[in-house]
Amino acid sequence: MVLSAFGLPIPEEIVLISAGFVGHMSLHPADYPPPYEGAPSVNVKVLAAVSFFAVIFSDFLIYQLGKRFGPRLFRMRWFARLISEDALEKIQRWTRKYGAWTVVIFRFTPGVRFPGHLMCGAMGLSPWRFIAFDFFAAGLSVPTQVLLVSLYGETILHYFKPFKIYLLSAFALALLGFFAYKFFQRTFGKRQAVTDEPAPPLADDEFAAPHKPNTPL
Repeated sequence: MVLSAFGLPIPEEIVLISAGFVGHMSLHPADYPPPYEGAPSVNVKVLAAVSFFAVIFSDFLIYQLGKRFGPRLFRMRWFARLISEDALEKIQRWTRKYGAWTVVIFRFTPGVRFPGHLMCGAMGLSPWRFIAFDFFAAGLSVPTQVLLVSLYGETILHYFKPFKIYLLSAFALALLGFFAYKFFQRTFGKRQAVTDEPAPPLADDEFAAPHKPNTPL
């Protein structure tokens, strides 16, 4: 969960849903036999609580890094690769405009959670306000995901298989469209560059009127 919060390319939701499926297996030992008789099973409530506090700890750790090193982090080259300058300015405007409510916005906006929580620390948001609003936002989503998947995992799996096919098909079409767009953009971009290439400058004598030889009257 901590690595996911720091930008590991494994979304937080995948970790939470996977934890929920582990809880679902523990609630249905007949369908998912334990490795040996009498093996301890996961307590679903403890699982949801541990997931919740792992999220809170990760978010607060990022907030503290922003509070301690924020301005310097934003100027580092690797951070510029993570998020563009325009996006960073937008996050800064949100933080100034909405204050502590941006903690809730960042929690439900993928891609800006890490730089957003850094910005909250860098701009001096109170740690207690950050924790309070993060508790509220994470409390709505984290235990809910774990418990719902634990209790209704079989139903989710039933609908997940066809949904996965549709999702992969849509992703493949989107990827094909992206490559086609890039190909045509590059092809027509080169043609346009050749068309728009300026003509070589004319010599001064090319603007002079043509010389007419003297003819007898």
